[in-house]
Amino acid sequence: MRPTDLELLTVPCSPTLHGDLLLIALSRPDLADNRYRSVLRKVGLDGEDRPWSTGEQDSSPVISPDGRQVAFLRVGGARGSVPQLHVMPVGGGESVRLTDLPLGAGPAVWAPDSRRIAFTARVPEPGRYGTPVADGSGWVPEPDEEAPRRITRLDYRLDDVGFLLDRPRRLFVLDVSTLPESGPQETPRPLTDNVTDVEDPAWTADGRSVLVVAARDWGRAETLHRDLYAVPADGGDPVLAVRTEGNALRPMVDGDTVWFYGAEFGGVDFAARNAGLWSATLRVDGTPTVPRKHTDTESVDCVPDAGGPARYADGVLVVVRNRGAAELRLVPRHAEAAELGELPTLTGPRDVVRDFDVDGDRIAAVIAGPESMGEVVLLDGDDGRGLTDFAAPLRGAGIRPRDELTTESVDGYPVHGWLVLPEGPGPHPVLLAVHGGPFARYEWSFFDEAQVYAAAGYAVVLANPRGSAGYGQAHGRAVVGRFGTVDADDLLAMLDAALSRPELDATRVGVMGGSYGGFMTTWLAAHHGERFRAAWSERAVNAWDSFAGSSDVGWEFVQGYEFHGAEVQRDRSPLSYAEKIDIPFAVVHSEHDWRCPVEQAQRLFVALRRAGTEAELLLFPGEGHELSRSGKPRHRLQRFEAVLDWWSRHLGTGVSSA
Repeated sequence: MRPTDLELLTVPCSPTLHGDLLLIALSRPDLADNRYRSVLRKVGLDGEDRPWSTGEQDSSPVISPDGRQVAFLRVGGARGSVPQLHVMPVGGGESVRLTDLPLGAGPAVWAPDSRRIAFTARVPEPGRYGTPVADGSGWVPEPDEEAPRRITRLDYRLDDVGFLLDRPRRLFVLDVSTLPESGPQETPRPLTDNVTDVEDPAWTADGRSVLVVAARDWGRAETLHRDLYAVPADGGDPVLAVRTEGNALRPMVDGDTVWFYGAEFGGVDFAARNAGLWSATLRVDGTPTVPRKHTDTESVDCVPDAGGPARYADGVLVVVRNRGAAELRLVPRHAEAAELGELPTLTGPRDVVRDFDVDGDRIAAVIAGPESMGEVVLLDGDDGRGLTDFAAPLRGAGIRPRDELTTESVDGYPVHGWLVLPEGPGPHPVLLAVHGGPFARYEWSFFDEAQVYAAAGYAVVLANPRGSAGYGQAHGRAVVGRFGTVDADDLLAMLDAALSRPELDATRVGVMGGSYGGFMTTWLAAHHGERFRAAWSERAVNAWDSFAGSSDVGWEFVQGYEFHGAEVQRDRSPLSYAEKIDIPFAVVHSEHDWRCPVEQAQRLFVALRRAGTEAELLLFPGEGHELSRSGKPRHRLQRFEAVLDWWSRHLGTGVSSA
């Protein structure tokens, strides 16, 4: 895969299934227009795939319970570049725009009667984000003319979103059965106030209330705890329905029971906590119920972003991380703290389920693998059929295989990962690539970065050291307060395991990573610099003292990972050891990164230059923390080109001439 093959990265998502109708959204980067295109497609159960909508940025389709209409998001129209809700008959035709909100709308959730839709949307204060001031003059201030923000809380902003307190996410309900064909006549009235954000709406079975996830005590103070509230669909005060043991995500109502994902923790002790499946008897009378845990905390880590929970057969379907896979598993309805091995698996050991939907006894899933960003698969009883082949052009461009690696760290702890090899006999230069998080993971799925580097002649080592997700909660929490200890040992052990192969050149090794991976890159360069020729550290946290106050999550992350006190923060900060780094070092950052603010890069760059290190600073304008994954397509291309230029200068390519 070459950098310009970014346009081949087609990604299916949001499957919605009703009878024989299966719709998905399919997105891809467009380098010429420097944006992402997304279309809705109909996937026939016989494998036929064709466009269903005509928009260029359509997403999040949802079929109504009666199977007659589809609600979806479309960018374009009066508000321009923000998504607005539309509905269209399942047979096609002209869509009807339902919203014209200043900051756009979130995905639709159909009521059981198929007449109403619940959704959330951010509502700005007057005079902000392109809206008129409240004095009736009609004046719309430019961004730099807005009134000052008065901030009294720590949770006031979020990377890739922006400021939060002046545009809370609120709940709306629309009666689509009464809308004229021309669309909405007035701005709908929000059902929740501007005190706290709400998310993940779900209708109760009788259609009288909408459950939402909201901050504990309705956001009275900063908290990481999230509970379930019931909001009357016709208006009224929210009622606490379920008080969780930590947080809640993606509630699903099944009769008088609500199922949801959640992690157990107190205060801000959230770090590396597995998400499990919970349920509670649903009441909306102001008497919150006590939730019940159905999965084992240590071995089961659900993936809320991958869909569900969803009723199926005699249980509930969830997606669970497991050693680089994301498996669709069935939790028996009456299970109590069931361990991973007790949950039947519906997908393969190298499958990575990205999303799924259930209709009766059939499941439509988007499943990624080593050679695919995701394909649509129909699971029908014991039968599983692939319905799409979106990755065919990508395979035509060339996909390098990956070898699974296992080894032991210096203390005997098992380490798991992969090696992606370039073509030819070698010896190949080597890149140790460290993932972010740290409670994240490399997976069996196609990884564009590894493929680009392997195509350019580099062997790429991918490891899931202690601190990663998908190997048990204890594995993830092993680095709490200990970044740069056992995780560094595990990474070097995996590198040694890879370098034992004759086709790799142990004299030409580089280290690279982003976010926590950038932290680890700097740490390894300072403490084990003799192992590497050069380093590429991207969007990294380098100094805990300033990160605690400058990052959008610094106030919680530093406490959650237990970096308390000035002495500990200095000891665990890569910046403290900058003078030890004597290999060429690239400091790469985005100017609008609020997760690891740009000062983290600037401080490290200045320290390296003052110490005499060969260092470069590469800054991307207009980007946030997610540049490498969802940044502007041209910036993603330019980043790849810069990475390959850096390694060509410091490692060379192809067979060593030494």
